[in-house]
Amino acid sequence: MELINPLVEKYAEKYSSAEDILLKEVNEFTLQNHSESIMLSGHLQGKVLEMISSMIRPGRILEIGTFTGYSALCLAKGLTEDGLLHTIELREKDAARARDFFDRSAHAGQIISHTGSALDIIPRLEETWDLVFIDADKPAYIEYFNLVFPRLRKNGFILADNIFFHGQVLEENVKGKSAKGMKAFNEFIKGRTDIEKVILTIRDGLFLIRKL
Repeated sequence: MELINPLVEKYAEKYSSAEDILLKEVNEFTLQNHSESIMLSGHLQGKVLEMISSMIRPGRILEIGTFTGYSALCLAKGLTEDGLLHTIELREKDAARARDFFDRSAHAGQIISHTGSALDIIPRLEETWDLVFIDADKPAYIEYFNLVFPRLRKNGFILADNIFFHGQVLEENVKGKSAKGMKAFNEFIKGRTDIEKVILTIRDGLFLIRKL
């Protein structure tokens, strides 16, 4: 399902700040070489992530789902001078490629890359999070939320990506484990009273969640 008119996206890109050289390289590399390039955050969403991070000025960021590193590079731009970003990727090949890009970034010393299952790694990270970005295995979103929420500071933020799941959550009979996982997560978030939440209708949907 085409959620956003391509002409609208092109217009928005034209009037938004351009990607920096490294982000443009990550974008082009992923589109040309990765069979799942649709997973890339891309120019507009990347700029939104950068803006949100820059407004929050987080000291500790957690990213669940590194992919080729685009979103981490965007989020890292808002870090405080002594801030750190932990990013977790299940697939070694993607994690290795992302690390190559991180090493060339101005924030190279602030990005810590982990490879493996986020469900195993998150409990070992003894941090208090200011900002969490969830963009990994869709059926596990509720588990990810429950793991990070106790360690999210008051007024900290969680961003959850792909909440429309290519429009499939809008269908009357949702099919497929990923679409069902996203629908369950959306209902889970809707029912909580200990957070403020709003859906940003950008790309494939982005949930913006604040801990009360």
